[in-house]
Amino acid sequence: METRANYVLIGAFTLAVIAAAFGFVLWFQSLHTTKLRSPIRIVFEGPASGLRNGGSVNFNGIRIGEVVSVKLDNPRRVVALAMVENNAPIRKDTLVGLEFQGLTGVAAISLKGGEESAPAVPLDEDGVPMLTADPSALQDVTESIRATLQNVNRLVADNQESVKNSLRNLETFTAALARNSEKIDNVMLRVDGVMGKADSLMLGLNTIAGGAAGGELNLMVKSIRELAEDFDKRSGALMADGRRTLSDISRAVNNFDRNPTRVIFGGGSSNSQAAAPPPAPAPPARTPNGQKRQ
Repeated sequence: METRANYVLIGAFTLAVIAAAFGFVLWFQSLHTTKLRSPIRIVFEGPASGLRNGGSVNFNGIRIGEVVSVKLDNPRRVVALAMVENNAPIRKDTLVGLEFQGLTGVAAISLKGGEESAPAVPLDEDGVPMLTADPSALQDVTESIRATLQNVNRLVADNQESVKNSLRNLETFTAALARNSEKIDNVMLRVDGVMGKADSLMLGLNTIAGGAAGGELNLMVKSIRELAEDFDKRSGALMADGRRTLSDISRAVNNFDRNPTRVIFGGGSSNSQAAAPPPAPAPPARTPNGQKRQ
């Protein structure tokens, strides 16, 4: 029991230390934020639709703070207190208005313009800087929203009959789909069958183009290549024989041109010997005694 109690105390102490660390971090962050920001009071002489606690404060479109509180000072005056960054270049002539973010209707305080040489924001009775919103800017925002809504309403009103016809056609189309649901199912089944056949065709083409055995198309291409190589070899040999034959014919033509009789009557060596005169007889040999030998 004592061991178990020690575990409980250690766990409780650990949780307390973690909670204290988180609390210190949050306190330090809030203190740091408080030092970097200062309050400013914005007065709206009229309605401030969409403005609420936690809303943004933007200077030239950049967020510099947030709204802390919004309250009614009188039936026609709205006072908003905001915390803004100390380095924000807010001056006495800075224009104040409202801008709406997206289609949610949430408004943000909009600060724009101001000269660097202009004096600082005047202080209220309690020492908090105070700016008054430009009524014309608020009126412009309201008028823009109202004009947009009027344009939408006018667009719907002008095309009311077209909208009705479109809705009626859509209803007719959906009813036709409901009536022909069985036919549509049959068509979809046929489409599925066609897709299955297409898949089979693609598989067959894949098998032809290249399969486990190399593919019929590859074998066909290989056979055509071998046939072309064999034809190339045979044509080369045939062309060599043709060249030799042409060379022999050319040689024969040249011989005929130089000695046509030789080509017509055969070899020319025997004829030349027959036409030549017989050789002269050799002189008789003499014996040692000076008589001629018969």
